[in-house]
Amino acid sequence: MLEMKTKLPFELLIDQEKIHKRVSEMAEEITREYSEKTPVFVGVLKGCLIFMADLIRQLNFPLEIEFISAASYRKGTDSADYLVLGGASTTELKDRHVIIVEGIIDSGRTAEAIISHLKLMEPASLELVTLLDKPGSHRNRLDIKQIGFSIGNEFVIGYGLDNTQKFRNLPYIGRVLDEK
Repeated sequence: MLEMKTKLPFELLIDQEKIHKRVSEMAEEITREYSEKTPVFVGVLKGCLIFMADLIRQLNFPLEIEFISAASYRKGTDSADYLVLGGASTTELKDRHVIIVEGIIDSGRTAEAIISHLKLMEPASLELVTLLDKPGSHRNRLDIKQIGFSIGNEFVIGYGLDNTQKFRNLPYIGRVLDEK
C-alpha cells in the first residue's frame, strides 16, 4: 500500500480491493452492451484519469478515447460559481455510441453541461458512467448508466480525485476530515 505524507487529514472511505472489484463489474456490464459497437469513451479530466484507465484496460473490444476538461472546483473544497469546459473532440461523434466517464458526480452541473455539449454532435447514444456519485448533492435529476459507489456529501480524494491538485495518486478513496 502506498504511504503518503500529507498534512491533509483524511480517513479511508473505499479501499483498493473494493474499487478494483467494482470497476471489473462495471467493465463486464459495458462489455455486454457495447462489445459490438466500437464506442467512444469521453473522459472528463482530470478526475477520471485513473478510473478510466483501469476501466478500459478491462475491455477486450475496439474502442476510441477522447477527453474533455471541465472544472468547477478552483481552490480547496468550495465549489466555484462557474464551470469551464475545454478540449475539442477530434473524433467524429455523429451516430457513434458515446460513454462519458466521470470520476465523481457532485451537483451534476458538470455532467449536464458536457451532456448538452455532446448532444449537439448527434451521437447514436450518449451514456454517463461514474466511479462516485453524490446523489444528495444533485441539483437536477441525472440519468447515470453506471455508478461505482454512491457516497454522502463528503469531500473525497484519491484514485484520480484531488484537493488543490494533490492526492490524485492515492490508490484508494479517502474522506477529507474537517480541520476544525
